[in-house]
Amino acid sequence: MISFKVNGQSKTFSGDASMPILWYLRDELGLPGTKFGCGMSLCGACTVHINGKAIRSCVTPVSSAANKEITTIEGLDSKGNHPVQKAWREHNVPQCGFCQSGQIMQAASLLKENASPSDQEIIDSMQGNICRCGTYQRIHAAVKTAAHNLSAASGETGINAAAKNREV
Repeated sequence: MISFKVNGQSKTFSGDASMPILWYLRDELGLPGTKFGCGMSLCGACTVHINGKAIRSCVTPVSSAANKEITTIEGLDSKGNHPVQKAWREHNVPQCGFCQSGQIMQAASLLKENASPSDQEIIDSMQGNICRCGTYQRIHAAVKTAAHNLSAASGETGINAAAKNREV
């Protein structure tokens, strides 16, 4: 029996411990926001958080979540008002929308680790998430906006904030 939390709710799993988290979330819990893209950890559509860190759920077994917290797009903010989600709407990022939950989860993880990433840090963090519609410029702008809003909310101003948000 494997115990963990999903979006703040305690869960136990007694099935095949090698089952990918993606299938547990979608098939067992009915959380369709996490998407199946490639099944090989190459596209990022299946990105969720384990203890706040972005992982590819299509290749990560349920066993790796033991005693940890899984957060899906449904659990990022119950009303869709996480700073990254707000920035996504502000910049009209989605086109087809298929990759967006994975993109948002990747960006949220980046900003949790680094609230003021440089352009290159954003590029490096987001490069494993594919957008078949090619909205990369809007994705990048949304991450910058979310970072700026997080920095402003935390009271970081002046030269340090400007240096962290520098153009590369």
